[in-house]
Amino acid sequence: MRLRTRVIHDGQPVDAATGAVSPPIYLSTTFRQSAPNVHQGYVYSRSGNPTRAVLESALGALEGGAGALAFSSGLGALTTLLESIPSGRRVVAVNDLYGGTWRLFEHHRRQFGLQVDYVDLSDPDARDAALEQPADVVYVETPTNPLIHLVDLRATVRAARKVRARVVVDNTFATPVLQRPIEFGADLVLHSTTKFLGGHSDVVGGALVPRTAKELTELAWLQNAVGAVPSPFDCYLVLRGLRTLAVRMRAHGESARAVAEVLEGHPKVRSVHYPGLASHPQHVLARRQMDGYGGIVSVDLRSGRKGALRFLRGLSIFTLAESLGAVESLVDHPASMTHASVPRAEREAHGVTDGLLRLSCGIEDPADLADDVRRALRRV
Repeated sequence: MRLRTRVIHDGQPVDAATGAVSPPIYLSTTFRQSAPNVHQGYVYSRSGNPTRAVLESALGALEGGAGALAFSSGLGALTTLLESIPSGRRVVAVNDLYGGTWRLFEHHRRQFGLQVDYVDLSDPDARDAALEQPADVVYVETPTNPLIHLVDLRATVRAARKVRARVVVDNTFATPVLQRPIEFGADLVLHSTTKFLGGHSDVVGGALVPRTAKELTELAWLQNAVGAVPSPFDCYLVLRGLRTLAVRMRAHGESARAVAEVLEGHPKVRSVHYPGLASHPQHVLARRQMDGYGGIVSVDLRSGRKGALRFLRGLSIFTLAESLGAVESLVDHPASMTHASVPRAEREAHGVTDGLLRLSCGIEDPADLADDVRRALRRV
């Protein structure tokens, strides 16, 4: 089956007991045992829940992994992953990174002796130089948050293999509709299911999708031990979002393209970041590696913070809010919102300036979103 069909059917069978086409929500926290440790596959909902099992089956199938593990947030998934990395080990992480991920890496660096080197993994020379030394994990976002840089997955996996490092890819921005990192050799895929997978600004969640059954078993033990699991209702909401993911990602891409074209070349814009534009330095890589360009556009305004604030006040459809990937369009000021935890000097060195805005383009009419951005630019 093609992916547009699979997002509706993969891992989501009709309920055998009732014929329900929508997965039931099993709210029970505990399950009857006929004798000590003799049960029907479920004991306690932290360890496993039937609704969560359907979500995990669906996510594992879509990403092409050995299975999947669902969590209460993307950072809950990352926390559990970090528990699998012993003290003193080295992580090579992309330098344009979600602020919450950076904060958690820094916490583990200080508290548990994790070695973290931030590298521009979109630069082949920088990547190869970083991997001349031993590493245990290469941590990738592609596209990155918030500057929408792309990392060549096939080349990065090849470089990581030389030092026997695992490659972990945060696939939140692309989703399996546009990109499946395991097909390029990645070892593990991470998601904030809060974003495009859920898609409706009404659920917080995360997921890990390992390539091998061995790593699935190891991480499942940690999932149970750490306990950062989602509620059955949260799992149901993400499953609900998955069913429309393919059509939504197409609509997000149409919206983002319309917005990016308004911004590109505008005299008040220093730079616009969207891989669907031919002017994007990694447009060719995006065409080769992705099945679309996504719904996120970042723009750096020449007038800095003052201009960014005026732009925000001029918007009427885009809502100023944290998060992204929802049916409604959202806009974020990374320097003071999602990336505020990153020190200014480090933030600006990577290009996250006070004039940078990240636009999550929803599924409204693209022409309306383009008009909204035009009106806002007049106020800058």
